[in-house]
Amino acid sequence: MTAPELADPTTVDVADPVLHRDGVLDPVWRWMRGNDPVRWTVRANRDAYWSVTTHADAVRVLRDSRTFSSERGIRLGGDPLAAAAASRKMLIVTDPPRHGEIRRIIGSAFTARTVQRLEQNMRATVTACLDEAFDRGACDIVRIAARLPVSVICDLLGVPREDWDFMLDRTTVAFGAVDEHGGPTAAAAEAHTDILLYYLELVKQRRRSPGEDVVTALVRGEVDGRPLTDEEILLNCDGLISGGNETTRHASVGGLLALAAHPDQWRRLRDDPAVLPTAVEEILRWTTPGAHTLRTAVRDTELAGRGIEAGQSVVVWGGSVNRDETVFDAPDVFRLDRKPNRHLTFGHGAHYCLGGALATSELRVLFGEVARRVASIEVPGPVTRVRSNHIAGFEEAVVALRPAPTADGGRHG
Repeated sequence: MTAPELADPTTVDVADPVLHRDGVLDPVWRWMRGNDPVRWTVRANRDAYWSVTTHADAVRVLRDSRTFSSERGIRLGGDPLAAAAASRKMLIVTDPPRHGEIRRIIGSAFTARTVQRLEQNMRATVTACLDEAFDRGACDIVRIAARLPVSVICDLLGVPREDWDFMLDRTTVAFGAVDEHGGPTAAAAEAHTDILLYYLELVKQRRRSPGEDVVTALVRGEVDGRPLTDEEILLNCDGLISGGNETTRHASVGGLLALAAHPDQWRRLRDDPAVLPTAVEEILRWTTPGAHTLRTAVRDTELAGRGIEAGQSVVVWGGSVNRDETVFDAPDVFRLDRKPNRHLTFGHGAHYCLGGALATSELRVLFGEVARRVASIEVPGPVTRVRSNHIAGFEEAVVALRPAPTADGGRHG
């Protein structure tokens, strides 16, 4: 499908995962922001929903948890029974004030010593990833990029290093395979179960032998005067694994592809190390790995002049709000020195991504080393996006990284 087939934006179901995979929604988002910024859609044989496409309306929805709740699920088309089972137990489907108590427990694991250890791990992992990419030549960079977030999450949660390859394999399958409806395949569901069983054993170990990690913090933590149950601990481990894996992996791949497609910006990154911080923020805005965030209205309200009833689904579309012309100058231009950059890739308000700073650090290390060690980025093979309306990412991206020469005439490798 190509963009001209979407000439009439009033008829488009923007939740169709095929449209996200094919990358044809930008003109639709642009039209909706200007003409119908909060739009009601009734899906064929599926739930109806409101689409929120402007930055200002998105900020209002995401910061007002008293009106727009996360406790009935955060994904359009998700399993309502699964959402109900996780509600008020898992951080991402819990509203304040309980949300803050769970967040405090997890955040307590981010000690100065832990952060220093994680940064050392990031650099070692990025070095290994680039070495592998140099040795392979043209290769699927999605598979290689998965190693960085998985190693950091494993380190953060307390997984022993000897099990990282196992977790890489299981995580790659669990979060990389989708069926024709954009949901998990049987193989993905099986891999997800393997991950949870692993963490159940790790929880038992940490009860006997505490460490300096998030699992230990969750084991020791209390909410409302009682310890978290094993179920609550596992649900929050699962949330951290999912969020930590998806954002960094897809932003890494999308950033490399954007640099390959914009040689002037690639030269800017290589020639000016000072641009790295704003470059990472622009990559996060440009890629927006989280395609949508769902909230449920818990009371009647009004948004952009539209009456929203209690119980209705409200969907914030990240790919639209991060290109809002009223907030971003020339939003369809990839510009590494963009400042200010008020992207909502990590959300807003109480649910602002707990791992946002960590993901930003991972990307700074990665693209800092790419700028230092890579001479050229080429895309000689296929690039296939994930068929999903929730994750804006890649199933496959064949990329070739050529190492830059060193000062002594050798090569970075």
